[in-house]
Amino acid sequence: MLTSSKPISGQTAVIVGSRAPGRPWLDLAWQLFAVVTALVPVALVGHFLVRGQESFRSIGFDLRDRLRDLGRGTGIAAVIGGAGLLFYLGAHATGTNLTVDPSQLPDYWWRIPILVLVSAQNAILEEVIVLGYLNHRLDQLGWSVRQATATSALVRGSYHLYQGLGGFFGNVIMGVIFTYLYRRWGRIMPLVVAHTLIDIGALIGATYLLGKVSWLPG
Repeated sequence: MLTSSKPISGQTAVIVGSRAPGRPWLDLAWQLFAVVTALVPVALVGHFLVRGQESFRSIGFDLRDRLRDLGRGTGIAAVIGGAGLLFYLGAHATGTNLTVDPSQLPDYWWRIPILVLVSAQNAILEEVIVLGYLNHRLDQLGWSVRQATATSALVRGSYHLYQGLGGFFGNVIMGVIFTYLYRRWGRIMPLVVAHTLIDIGALIGATYLLGKVSWLPG
């Protein structure tokens, strides 16, 4: 990214692309395989929790309060999603963020279902590990709330650096907010819902808007 001769804003980061161009059934199989294998670390977290005589319920990853989780998650998605879009547009305008192309999947019948599955996979993977499990273990190690929050937020921002500095700082801010809400409610499910809805909006929205509206970089 930084070593390229192109300016940062002139580079593109593709989130979901074809895995077997021109071969739709093979492409679908690879897309499903990628979703399933990406969730293996979540199963490993479950194993670690069980070894410690705990479970996913210890971090609020369950369906006990699904209606409240859905309502809270929808509200968070509306606020964070809208603010995130404005932050991205601002960062791109200043030249500190790549052009993010959320989806380059071909127009097959399975495109939208795959984008929904990828959104849920990303949300579960990130919130279970980086939000719930990491904060839970750091608390058990005696870290302060401030230290654990900063660590969780910085880890979240670090693996979004491929999007540029805007992607890094935007996700750090999101990480701080999500950690605060997780500690307030004692559950990651509302944040999983919110993250899923934000990603669905980004992936599907970009699929139909990129190249068709002037205000969205593409």
